[in-house]
Amino acid sequence: MKIKTSITLSEDLLHSIDEIAGKQKNLSEFIEKATWDFIDKQAKRKRDMEDLKILNKKAEKLNREAEDVLSYQADL
Repeated sequence: MKIKTSITLSEDLLHSIDEIAGKQKNLSEFIEKATWDFIDKQAKRKRDMEDLKILNKKAEKLNREAEDVLSYQADL
């Protein structure tokens, strides 16, 4: 469901949107897509940070396991 709202944007931003979107999209569609893209990127960034936190927490154990596995490789 769409809800009509009112926002205030700078003239420079509107000019940039017009340059990028041209006549292909209306302003509402452009802003909605840009906002969803931003939200998706922020959600991905949050997931990536959570994954990095988990990896960092387990890094010492994972590094020991990797060293153990590498120790079984034959020298050529």
